[in-house]
Amino acid sequence: MSHAAEHIELYDTTLRDGTQGVGISLSLQDKLQIAAKLDELGFDYIEGGYPLSNPKDVAFFEEIRRVTFKHAKVAAFGMTRRRGTDPADDAGMQALVAADTPVITIVGKSWDLHVREVIKVDEDENVAMIADSVRFCRDAGRELIYDAEHFFDGYKANPEYALKTLIAAQEAGATTLVLCDTNGGSLPEFIAETVRAIRPHTSVKIGIHTHNDGGLAVANTLAAIGVGAVHAQGTINGIGERCGNVDLTTVVANLALKLGYDVLIDGAVRRMTELSRYVDELANMLPVENQPYVGSGSFAHKGGMHIHAVRRVTESYEHVPPDAVGNQRRMLVSELSGASTVTEKIGKKLGVEGDRAAQRRMLEKVQDLEHEGYMFEAAEASFELVCRRELGRHHTFWELDHFRCVILNLKGKIQTTEAIVKLRINGETEHRVSEGDGPVDALAGGLRKALRPHYPAVDQIKLVDYKVRVINARQGTAAKVRVVIEFHDADDGSVFGTVGVSENIIDASWNAIVDGIEYKLLHEEEAGRLPVHDNAS
Repeated sequence: MSHAAEHIELYDTTLRDGTQGVGISLSLQDKLQIAAKLDELGFDYIEGGYPLSNPKDVAFFEEIRRVTFKHAKVAAFGMTRRRGTDPADDAGMQALVAADTPVITIVGKSWDLHVREVIKVDEDENVAMIADSVRFCRDAGRELIYDAEHFFDGYKANPEYALKTLIAAQEAGATTLVLCDTNGGSLPEFIAETVRAIRPHTSVKIGIHTHNDGGLAVANTLAAIGVGAVHAQGTINGIGERCGNVDLTTVVANLALKLGYDVLIDGAVRRMTELSRYVDELANMLPVENQPYVGSGSFAHKGGMHIHAVRRVTESYEHVPPDAVGNQRRMLVSELSGASTVTEKIGKKLGVEGDRAAQRRMLEKVQDLEHEGYMFEAAEASFELVCRRELGRHHTFWELDHFRCVILNLKGKIQTTEAIVKLRINGETEHRVSEGDGPVDALAGGLRKALRPHYPAVDQIKLVDYKVRVINARQGTAAKVRVVIEFHDADDGSVFGTVGVSENIIDASWNAIVDGIEYKLLHEEEAGRLPVHDNAS
């Protein structure tokens, strides 16, 4: 069913609710940058924080006043007045109004259990707290969104009282009533049933705010919208307390691509992957590979049969085109791959697209190496080099004489790490020493020093990530380790990975570093930016 004429408001609470997640901390500058990005894409509301909770949120509201947004309205978030207090004398109420945002979001209690046992007031006083707080902010000229905390638990326990709290907010001037599945444990059927039941009693917009404790936050959000909610709250990448909030990147994609609702500005859905990675970067979080729509594995294909099918009919294993959300298809190379994978990944590039024997030979080599502990899913540069070696299309750019590392440990503190690298390059000997932050950094520095006079292009690639994993842990200190290194090429902005495996972590690291530099130089050579050299293979 298409809902192209219907607009769903998107309310982002990454800057407040999202920061309650484990390990999540955003600086003031981070928050300002994320807010700007959300506005750029057309989000309707951006919740900036609770202005009474900490100095950072106070500073955010001071700074954001100077910013003119094209699309979004900024909301300050706060609780109802304290019991027995006039809103005008309540510090929380005063802070909300002083934040000077066009929107204020008030959260109040809907569950009679919380009223009695948590805030410990009688039920009528709770209703008065909600109404007084909403009215005070509305009288200050603000748009008022009311978040009904624990609404679904409250409605299940005492539907009459839960509804009474909503009506109090509505009659006091709230323009949106947001039903919160605060515990994150409701099921979609109950969400839909509840929203459907309260709609005849309300005359303002209904919103939905879900958490993911039952793994159903997206389903619950869509269920509410399916029966009339027009406002959805959540966070980018689903960050938040416990199991997180609903992931708005997934909600946006489902609403726009599957259900035909109007969300954000034109073209914004195609930037969901960009937005997801932008927030991950600022929050210093590792992206979730299998995150729906925007994860790096969302459109990754590994099994040979799958890859063969995708090459012929993409929708056979992809529910939407990857570029619909700004993502891309990946063909992963592994022991599960078939010849189709090799063809897709490297066949055309190496001129063996129709050579089944060559494809099979390369595949068998990959499978043998994976049996030894290699993995090429995140190491496409090493995969290409393996294929080149198997086809006799590879040569080295130097001969290694030796390398060694020396670590000076003085009184229990590591002071320096020194690497010595000796190579022969085009008949010349290069013997270099380099210091670094650990043996891998020192070795990479020594190799670059030796190569730089002959191949200045080595300075264009930088090591940006380094991962180590023990493969056969039962072997104890003699276990093999797998090292995966990610490089960034400043010449074209590309990122590529390499892999090394050995019982010796330094040797594994060296092999991965060498693959990265050889990969760069081979491509420089093929582009005509290097003379062809004849070092030993």
